[in-house]
Amino acid sequence: MKRIHILCAAGLLAALGMAPLYGTVTIESLTPSVASPQPIGTTVTWAVKATDTEANNLTFQFNVASGTGPYALVRDFNIGTLSSGVWTAQPFVWTTIAGEGTYSIQVIAKDFVSGETSTRTASYKLQTRVSAGAAVVHKTANSLVALFSAPSCASGSTMRVAFLTGSNSPNYTAWANCKPPVSMNFYVAGMLPSTAYSMYAQTATNGKITNGATLSFTTGALPTKLAQGYLPSFTVQTKAPTNDPNPMLLWAFTKLIVPVATDLNGNIIWYYGTGLGTLLTRPVSGGTMLTIQNGTSWDSANTTQQLLREIDLSGNIVHETNTGVIANQLVALGVTDAAPCGSIPQPPKVGDACLDDFHHDAIRYLINGQQYTAFMGHIEKLFPAGTQGNKGSNPVDILSEVVIVLDSNWQVVWCYDAFNQLNIERAAPLGETCTASASDCPTNLYLGTVANDWTHANTVDFVANSANPDAGNFLISMRDQDQVIKVNYNNGGGSCAPPPAVSCIGWYMGPPDELTVPPNSFAFENLTADPWPWFSHQHDVTFANGGATVTVDGLTGSVTGYLLTIYDNGNTRYSAPPLGLGSNCAGPPDDCNSRGMALIVNEAAMTVTPVLMQDLGIKTTALGSAGLLMNTTPNHYAFGTGLYTTIPTESLELSPTPNTISATTILNVHGSSYSYRSWQMPNLYNTPAL
Repeated sequence: MKRIHILCAAGLLAALGMAPLYGTVTIESLTPSVASPQPIGTTVTWAVKATDTEANNLTFQFNVASGTGPYALVRDFNIGTLSSGVWTAQPFVWTTIAGEGTYSIQVIAKDFVSGETSTRTASYKLQTRVSAGAAVVHKTANSLVALFSAPSCASGSTMRVAFLTGSNSPNYTAWANCKPPVSMNFYVAGMLPSTAYSMYAQTATNGKITNGATLSFTTGALPTKLAQGYLPSFTVQTKAPTNDPNPMLLWAFTKLIVPVATDLNGNIIWYYGTGLGTLLTRPVSGGTMLTIQNGTSWDSANTTQQLLREIDLSGNIVHETNTGVIANQLVALGVTDAAPCGSIPQPPKVGDACLDDFHHDAIRYLINGQQYTAFMGHIEKLFPAGTQGNKGSNPVDILSEVVIVLDSNWQVVWCYDAFNQLNIERAAPLGETCTASASDCPTNLYLGTVANDWTHANTVDFVANSANPDAGNFLISMRDQDQVIKVNYNNGGGSCAPPPAVSCIGWYMGPPDELTVPPNSFAFENLTADPWPWFSHQHDVTFANGGATVTVDGLTGSVTGYLLTIYDNGNTRYSAPPLGLGSNCAGPPDDCNSRGMALIVNEAAMTVTPVLMQDLGIKTTALGSAGLLMNTTPNHYAFGTGLYTTIPTESLELSPTPNTISATTILNVHGSSYSYRSWQMPNLYNTPAL
């Protein structure tokens, strides 16, 4: 996918101010915490010290190469700490189970003002854990995760690990390609605490599966520190049917509760031990997860939602980037709204804008076999007094979003900036605001003021199926606008330059209002004469199964088409008139509760037809998730209910009732804290086909 110059050209140094280009950066040392060699899976913490003859911030990037292979980014440029003229990088904690051999650890120190860099490398050898040609299993830092190591297998074959308790049916890791003569290593996860398991490798060659020797492994107890307040508790309200094909729930708890996975009885079978304050956005097929985390970013004193990390099942960081380096990459591409917040002089002036933080969503997808990651960041921008109807003579602080695309080496290649595409005068119907202390929309630009929370996008979905008319494009859910839009990403070939040059909005979906009824909007087929058929303040708007054609139950029997699943929080619907229905909400299925929705999208006719509008029995003001479970017959729906005052979170599995738009609850598990999202899954390696 080629790199796109999105906006007018603006060089990085011009954005930050010109500076002398003759400073000297020197890396003095690159030191591991334990000497080489070590067994595969050993955690090695690298310490780096450097100097800079200029009085500028020094940042550090870490890359790793295996053998003579190319370097791959693990952690992008982030600021170090300065003491007595010496810069110390943030500790680089490195772990890999890719295989035995010699690795090259590379650190690059960079002064982004002068442009000066220095590079240093070190070799490190990892040894196989396989003993006398036999498989072995070891504990990891996560008491519920094992490291299984097996001898090499033949080229062209694949291997996975089966694990089970007693006489139960086995669960499996993902298949991995054999790479002789290197050993095969797997993180085995999804196990109960303090429980004995049997494990064995399975090798597939030309369709034939061969089992290896069976090993025993006993998981540890849940860590005492986590058990004392950082782990949630669960209550099963409706027990799942026997042999449910999706026997695991993954919960995206935040704040002082760590993300966990449970079985359908509410027993914890995985946890992210260092995950306090982590927003788990999406599981990734094969056994990693995309997260947004708090931490230090070199452009800002703010530590809220500054890091994007991909983690493995043991909790190790696979990739990491931060708002500072992403802002600089965007500026280098010409994105004028996404400067580092720390580079904006105070007080800011009308037109100033910066990248505040990352928020709400990150997804992984493939284009022609190449891996990409898309995620959202908050853009904060100052507008003239009176914008969006604000009173007074001060500039108006407004918060919106940018959707950013990274290539496989986590470098920016594309973005969409809402400020350049949407009608700025279409204020949020309910007038939400954000402040510097807000946990989900912190402000940085116009200090001490309240910002209009204009769009509050919470979902970006890539439409993967080539038969879908929206294939290769993004869907973006804008909670505070009560709208879903299609952005013409065009598999990376689309352009989102400011109108009138380019408009990259393909269509709008949502309730009409007096401000904007775009010509490319959908009509709702209101088959039940619902007084408010549309969603509002919605979450987790995604096409089922990547946008493939699916067949589902509907009012008139089976319906085939492209299915959009939605968690309808309903804030505007149950707000006071004239915007909403308020206390005059009709009875079920359209009272003041939140709803689980599924819509068949007909882009030729520009209509959406409901096949599910389920009253979920509670009123949730924020958060929530939705999806279709593709491996059930008929296809069931999964919903996570989000933020509720009495019952923090419910994870629901619903079985649709034929010839209706309602469903029966066949699973209901309560969590003791609120969870941003939840997913019902086969296991931690095979993500739900939602």
